[in-house]
Order: sequence, then structure tokens, then C-alpha cells
Amino acid sequence: KSDAHELARLNLIKTYVDYQPNQMIIYSGDTFDHVGTLVSGMAEISMTLQDGRRQILGLLMPGDFIGRPDRIYSKYDIRAIDQVKFCRFKRKDFKSMLDQSPSLSHRLYEKTMDELDATRSWMLLFGRKTAQEKLASLLFMIATKHKGLSPHQQDYRFDFTLLITREMIADYLGLRVETVSRQITALKNKGIISLKGQRQFSGAIILSLPNYWPMPWAVPMFIAK
Repeated sequence: KSDAHELARLNLIKTYVDYQPNQMIIYSGDTFDHVGTLVSGMAEISMTLQDGRRQILGLLMPGDFIGRPDRIYSKYDIRAIDQVKFCRFKRKDFKSMLDQSPSLSHRLYEKTMDELDATRSWMLLFGRKTAQEKLASLLFMIATKHKGLSPHQQDYRFDFTLLITREMIADYLGLRVETVSRQITALKNKGIISLKGQRQFSGAIILSLPNYWPMPWAVPMFIAK
């Protein structure tokens, strides 16, 4: 946990910037002079292949860290999905703090390890899970991070507005849009989720379906206020 002195120093170098829906935060290959934490909203990380195909690589939600202190250029495109507020620090200033603060460096190291664990879980999702299990896992991820719930909490209901389109879900999970629509209907028919319109989802963790909910999610990093 960041101590009072570190938070005071972070307060001196932080700035806030807002992004509108669909606005690019950074393009792949561009100089990225800042790092920081997503305060509100949702963003996507993507990469465009040489033939023009685009693959969504990840979703960023409040508490997620953006940028690399040691990397000058962005490797990926990052785009705001809805209204985004970004608490940012100049990369050089943040790097200087890391060099002087072992506890802050350790915090960032823990965050990196959490993201590595999540990446390994996604490898399982893409390699071994059915289309329905992929979709349920994604919805669970969004619900838990959206509401700030513990990923280890086993008995709760979730209710959230899905900000990403079915086309984006299909792109992210490597499925066809028609498949996503069918699996949403199947989850609804099984009683795993319920819908209020096209975007409002609610549901509950069902312990008899463990393959739907095995995702370990990183704890949020600090947000200097």
C-alpha cells in the first residue's frame, strides 16, 4: 500500500484527462509520454495486422494501469469505449519515483504478475473452453470489475450495463457475431443471466458450473486522489 509520502509526491505530478467514447488514447507506434490508472470508464487494447484485420487483446476498466515506465512507444492501440477518465503521470517522473521507492516498485511488480496470471487464464479460455463458457467468463470478468467485487466471492448476484457491442465481443473472443447472439440466448434460457434490453445484464454465480467462472482478476492499483 502506498504510504502518505508517496501519495503526496504522486499528487504533485498527477494530472487528469478525459476521453470521449471512441476517442483514441494512443495509437500503436506513437510516443506515449504518460503512464497511469483508469479512474472511470472502459477502454480496449487492440492490434491491427498487416492485412487490416484487427484483434481486441484486452479490456481496461477502473483500476487498470496503462503504459510502461521503461517503454517510450506504445505497442498497441488503446481506444476509449465510453467516457474515460485517466489519472496520469509523466513517464519520466513516474520512473524516477519507482527508482526511489522500493514499495512502489513492488506494487507495480505485483500488478504485472496479476496481469500475467490473467493472461494465462485467457490462454485456457481460448484454447479449451466452449463458446458459451468463453462468453460467460467474459461477462463475469466485466461484472466483477465493474462492481468492484472480489473474484473469490462465491455467492452474489451481478447487475451491470454492457458497454461493448456484440461485434466487439465476437472480435475479442474469436467468435462470429451470430454465435455470440446464440450463446447469450442460451445463457438466458439456462437461467444463468437475464436481460433488460440489449445491454443490461444481471445474473448470479452458479457453483455447479465452475468452468464458467474460474478467472483470477488483478486487484486495482492505487489511484492518487
